[in-house]
Amino acid sequence: MSGKTNRPSHITTTDVFDDLKFSEAEASAWKIKAKILAALLERIRRQNYSQARLAEILDEYQPNISNLLNGKISKMSIEKLLAYAHRLNLNADIILKIKPGSVRSKKAQIA
Repeated sequence: MSGKTNRPSHITTTDVFDDLKFSEAEASAWKIKAKILAALLERIRRQNYSQARLAEILDEYQPNISNLLNGKISKMSIEKLLAYAHRLNLNADIILKIKPGSVRSKKAQIA
């Protein structure tokens, strides 16, 4: 065994989406997708659905179900994920907030 240690090449100090150089809009979309995916996977886990049963419930092809279960959602829209949530009896709420410390939020507070 060599004396080398397994060290990370990069440590994220802020948001992973910032480090990956996504625009703010792209990062927001990815964060929303990730939250929807987490809720879907939790619901699927709790209900112990098989892929075949999910294909029926979501009215989707098995390869797409496999992609969902493996977190491969890059080609899925937020709308598609929300449709899945609806079919799994999940309600969605979206909350928009002014970013703290932003120039726009300071102006909004003064007005």
